[in-house]
Amino acid sequence: MARQRKPHNGSSSQEIPLGRATNKPRHKPQQYYPLDDSDNEALDNKKQSWLSTSLCMTLASSVILGVAYFLYLGYLETRVNTPLSAPKVVTKTGLDVPDRYWGTYRPGVYFGTRVRHPTSPVTGLMWFLPGHFQQKMLAVRHWCDQADELSSYGWQRHDGRYFGSQVIQDKGMTITTDFVKRLGGKHGGDWTARITAHPKTNAGIGQLASLLYYVALDPDDPSGSIQPLVGSTQGPGALMGSAEALGTFRLHLLNSSGVVRHTSYLSTRHLGLDLLKETVFRSLRPIQSPGTKEKYIGFPGEHFPADSSSHNANYVAFQVTAELPFQIEVVFESDSFSQRPNMLMGDVFSRDLKKYSEEFDAQFDHKFPLKEKGFTEDEIAFAKAAMSNMIGGIGYFYGASRVQGRTNNEPVPYWKAPLYTGVPSRSFFPRGFLWDEGFHNLLISKWDKEISLDIVAHWMDLMNWDGWIPREQILGSEARARVPEEFVVQRSENANPPTLLLTLHSMMNVFKEGLSDDDYDSLKLLWPRLRLWYSWFNTTQSGPVPGSYRWRGRDASNKRELNPKTLTSGLDDYPRASHPSVDERHLDLRCWMTMASGLMADIATMIEKDPARYQETYDYLRDNDLLDRLHWSSAEEGYMDYGLHTFDVSLQRKNPGTEMQRVTYSTPKLRFVDSPGYVSFFPLFLQILEPYSLKLGKVLEDLKRPDLLWTNYGLRSLARKSPLYMKRNTEHDPPYWRGPIWVNMNYLCIRALYYYANTPGPYSDLALEIYKTLRQNLIKNIIKEYKRSGYIWEQYNDQTGKGQGCRPFTGWSALVVLIMAENY
Repeated sequence: MARQRKPHNGSSSQEIPLGRATNKPRHKPQQYYPLDDSDNEALDNKKQSWLSTSLCMTLASSVILGVAYFLYLGYLETRVNTPLSAPKVVTKTGLDVPDRYWGTYRPGVYFGTRVRHPTSPVTGLMWFLPGHFQQKMLAVRHWCDQADELSSYGWQRHDGRYFGSQVIQDKGMTITTDFVKRLGGKHGGDWTARITAHPKTNAGIGQLASLLYYVALDPDDPSGSIQPLVGSTQGPGALMGSAEALGTFRLHLLNSSGVVRHTSYLSTRHLGLDLLKETVFRSLRPIQSPGTKEKYIGFPGEHFPADSSSHNANYVAFQVTAELPFQIEVVFESDSFSQRPNMLMGDVFSRDLKKYSEEFDAQFDHKFPLKEKGFTEDEIAFAKAAMSNMIGGIGYFYGASRVQGRTNNEPVPYWKAPLYTGVPSRSFFPRGFLWDEGFHNLLISKWDKEISLDIVAHWMDLMNWDGWIPREQILGSEARARVPEEFVVQRSENANPPTLLLTLHSMMNVFKEGLSDDDYDSLKLLWPRLRLWYSWFNTTQSGPVPGSYRWRGRDASNKRELNPKTLTSGLDDYPRASHPSVDERHLDLRCWMTMASGLMADIATMIEKDPARYQETYDYLRDNDLLDRLHWSSAEEGYMDYGLHTFDVSLQRKNPGTEMQRVTYSTPKLRFVDSPGYVSFFPLFLQILEPYSLKLGKVLEDLKRPDLLWTNYGLRSLARKSPLYMKRNTEHDPPYWRGPIWVNMNYLCIRALYYYANTPGPYSDLALEIYKTLRQNLIKNIIKEYKRSGYIWEQYNDQTGKGQGCRPFTGWSALVVLIMAENY
């Protein structure tokens, strides 16, 4: 007989079949009882308890997930300014390298010194001619500035270690600065700067000129102190001081020759290392000469403004006003150098300067045998100056960049770090640029491989957790003061050409001839960072189809620009696809990555790592058939970028008084960007084309065409027939990479032509013919412009050959020395 379940809550009864009878039932039979009020209340309480528990668990889970999410976001936000946890490549710095501790490591001033230490004191030169005004202010020279309109200035010799000689041509007078170091003691030893002021003409003899020399302490050095020695009988001025980087020291200002009319000194607190000149302006005043009616502009001695919170000086400057010609010597002595044989001054200084100058000349002739190439003494002197300005432009900076990652709402500071680097231009770009530095070190490495490897190491130590290196380094208050705010922040998705690999690629021939233990150790330390950097490029800059690459950082929403810039490529306004999109394929980046893959394979083999993955990638990327499929334009018969493009665009002003904006007249389509220029020749520049390739013959023939890149002064950056040739990108921005001649790209081309001319193949004779003519054209024009203007320039006009842009530009434009020496 079946049991019946009692009806519950008025529901109808339902029969429940029983299972087969057994001695021991599988399940305990359920029993049902009628519920009274207390049972209902208990059940309600249980339901409420269960609901509360479920709700609490849900809320707790949500909170945990929310916390985890925000922790993850926080983690992502910190990745951009978290240094890579790998051994530092820089293993010796500061006093570990005493012959490079002191140096002229302040390229942004006409003459200045510091040590390679984060809180180094700085010293420097200022000068003025009484009665000479600029923009209604006394024309005090200090920072290298194009607005000063100096006839020329630059190092004539500089070895990067022990000495340098510079000539500065100002209005009415010529200043020479000779700098010599002497090692000894525990803090880098002594040094002396001899500063000579000459009138430019005989009419200037007897004219007054004022030289100012200063020492300023770093505000981040709490132990620093400085005090003028008033009444010193040794010369126009002296001081004593101490600093974390130097221990205790003394500095003497000595008059070597000439008639001194006035001397004065300033002891004060500076407004900041970027405001040293402003501190001088605040302190200069008319002063009555004792016993005469003559007045001069000078310093008041101790001068602490009423709002100064401290009367402990951190800035001392000495002034010497004398009749032209005259000479002073600034002698720095470290107190830890207790057994110096004599004071580095006078005849002792002259002897050491002569010795180092002769050693420099001999070393230069050995490394760059230009006389054997048929160059004149004047042309060799030019080459020495070009190379010396590259070496003398090396600076030491310390500070933190401002960076922003994709997950950062606001810019954040990078970690504080040192940077030992060359600079593109002392007047306009006196700071480190990643893609420039690879070109700089093509020359620096030929002069001093140890210095070059140290520079590369400093840059690689700036790599963050993801493998990114900020492309522009604006470190310290002096560097920050010279950069407009909109250019300060570096964004982590933006790359820059990996030209430091170009430097290492150039060094490989030296390494293959004989790898020293130090070089082997350097490559081993570099390897983890090189591997991550290479991986970062391959993951963040990959293109839309296999084997393609795309620069990030183009702004598709920008309506002010005729063709949105690609700053990350280094070629700024060079024409790309008119409408930025994810479908773009950038030829130059693909070529950079081809070169990088081959180099990584070579380095891996050299340091006994597995090169297979890099060699496979190199073989894949250098496949000329794949290159042709991705980048050969049949319409233009040349290598081109690919993307969403139309040439039917222009800048128009929609209403009077409004800013010009881009107007597009036809729908852009996915196509090749048929605008021949430097990018079109990158497969040649980076030697990716096979020597027997038919395309190589076509590319070489195109190189000679005047309607494309060929001029009598070098290769222009964009073909004359291009729709954007010499077109402004905005109403305010003149063309930059749209026609002018750039030395770094001409160097790559000349180097490649040399390679193809000396590699067996059907086009070796044609490559040699073009090589000889292009090399001669470029060298001749750069030297001609140097003689005419006194400067090496950022770029050269493709119609006239005249230098233009900023000056002096002895960054990659100094590569002309390697071209002269045929040292590639």
